[in-house]
Amino acid sequence: MENKRVLGQSDLEIVPIIFGGNVFGWTLNETQSFEILDSFLDKGFNAIDTANNYSHWVPGNKGGESEAIIGNWLKERGNRDKIILMTKVGGRFGYDTKPNTKATYIKEQVELSLNRLKTDYIDLYQTHYDDESTAIEETLRAYEDLIKEGKVKYIGASNIKKERLKESIEISDQQNLPKYISLQPEYNLYDRENYEKNYLSLVLENNLAVIPYYSLASGFLSGKYLSDDDFAKSARGEGIQKRYWNERGQRIVAALNDVANAYRTTASSVALAWLLAQESITAPIASATKESHLEAFQAALQIRFGEDAIQKLNEASEY
Repeated sequence: MENKRVLGQSDLEIVPIIFGGNVFGWTLNETQSFEILDSFLDKGFNAIDTANNYSHWVPGNKGGESEAIIGNWLKERGNRDKIILMTKVGGRFGYDTKPNTKATYIKEQVELSLNRLKTDYIDLYQTHYDDESTAIEETLRAYEDLIKEGKVKYIGASNIKKERLKESIEISDQQNLPKYISLQPEYNLYDRENYEKNYLSLVLENNLAVIPYYSLASGFLSGKYLSDDDFAKSARGEGIQKRYWNERGQRIVAALNDVANAYRTTASSVALAWLLAQESITAPIASATKESHLEAFQAALQIRFGEDAIQKLNEASEY
């Protein structure tokens, strides 16, 4: 697969759909995870995103399960050199804990992540949730040490306020510290407003790679939810219905399905292709639990929208 994109100001080249590793140790066990990862790689993809706390929300899990499964796969297949590996630090390991980006914590957690991932280095190490009680400089100096030690190549940020991201970039420049090369925000056809109003100009000014999560809005943009009955068929359906199934959500799904029919593809592929067509987006993150999901990833990369399709999707998702 030749249509790779460079990840911001780095030398990392990725096929521009990233596998979201939150499903490992949750909806997929280790055997199933190995199978889907094998297929993902066979189809020419090369980037995986996870976090040190995935999947702590599953009863009986404590966090780290996703990294452990990926690490076991990398070791068994001997293919670390073929993968751009992204993970995160700073998020909660339970609903009673807080984000933590203190230097001692980051240095402790990177060792645990490297151990679980069975690798010597992480390509992109991301601040999962910004801990605003910790000085930005402290966090960046911890990352500086990890980069000098060869444990981390580049750093990125995920859930961070615009002001803190801007300040982080300024401090990096002023003090010659490592700079965030990427932003991982929530962004999709439904959830547009926060990113476009608050982050878009900052991203473009600083040439940040944007790798959005919830690219398919927890599956809402897959096109499978067309009526109240459809939500009842899914374990997560009730929550998705409450959040998305309003007049605007219904308008978006109708437009997605219209465009999918016109291009003889799926709603999922169209939703991902819309993200790929946005000037500021490098690569959406999406999870897959079966082969048809990976096929939708492949199809998304092949879509070349006409102006009418983009306009239809933009108008349906106006906020």
